[in-house]
Amino acid sequence: MTVDVSSKLIDPYGRPINSLRISVTQRCDLNCFFCHQEGESGVGGEEVTADEIEAIARTASNLGIRRAKITGGEPLLREDLTEIVRRISPHFEEVSMTTNGVGLALRVCELSEAGLERVNVSLHSARSEVYREITGVDALDEVRRGVAAAIGCGLNPVKLNMVVMERLNDGEVEEMIEFSKEVGVILQLIEFQALEKGVEGYGIYYHDLRPWEEELEARSERVVVRELHRRKQYHLKGGGTVEVVRPMHNSHFCEFCTRIRMTSDGHLKPCLMREDNHVDAVQRMRRGESEEALADAFREAVARREPYWKE
Repeated sequence: MTVDVSSKLIDPYGRPINSLRISVTQRCDLNCFFCHQEGESGVGGEEVTADEIEAIARTASNLGIRRAKITGGEPLLREDLTEIVRRISPHFEEVSMTTNGVGLALRVCELSEAGLERVNVSLHSARSEVYREITGVDALDEVRRGVAAAIGCGLNPVKLNMVVMERLNDGEVEEMIEFSKEVGVILQLIEFQALEKGVEGYGIYYHDLRPWEEELEARSERVVVRELHRRKQYHLKGGGTVEVVRPMHNSHFCEFCTRIRMTSDGHLKPCLMREDNHVDAVQRMRRGESEEALADAFREAVARREPYWKE
């Protein structure tokens, strides 16, 4: 791995930490049966405040972290989300967000003006009945409007996150490729993970994406290997871009992981798949400790990082 010299955070395996996922809430207005909740099982503490998130962002930036992604739960349920984006955007080269898209159309332009640069919208099916089966809510049209609004407000790129599931939506991949090409967004095909709500359904819904990688490569005029996780992005002949996210049992995925997480109650989380190595961060501020103590929390969390999937 080529070390990012701008990062002051290097874990024991030589991986530079240059991105931070900030969970701002565990509340959500959908009920996707496989949601991994950013690996926050059992988290029920007080949500981090905008002031605390800003302090986290400032400290992360000072330690060389260059990108932030706002996650949840559903971030749009935070009434102060625009203020959060406005406060943290000066500290990063890029601020992005993952959302279910419900309500996005109403707020995406103000979020863009506040400094949000791109957005990932979870859209696991373009068929109303399947979408409702997955999410428990009939909101597909509203999500489509959110995607259109994000494009219209200049967020670039807009990505659609599709968790591909056996016998549920695996037959829709081609349809979703065409839809993403038609509206001008990137489609991310994501492997079903045995994490949080997805543990019980793993043997039923897991769908191996390796055959799709081979298919997409054959159909591509160009394949780009991204730094993060060494994910492959396929630029298809005739238009359309598809990225494959294949984390399960994938040592290569872990080898090139350069991100760290903050939970919605203010703990630093070194690995999505683990809950036994969190580091208290926000509570240090609530006890009146300095931001240097917060920097120490980052260093401690990074020191606890190790690949979850190994050879």
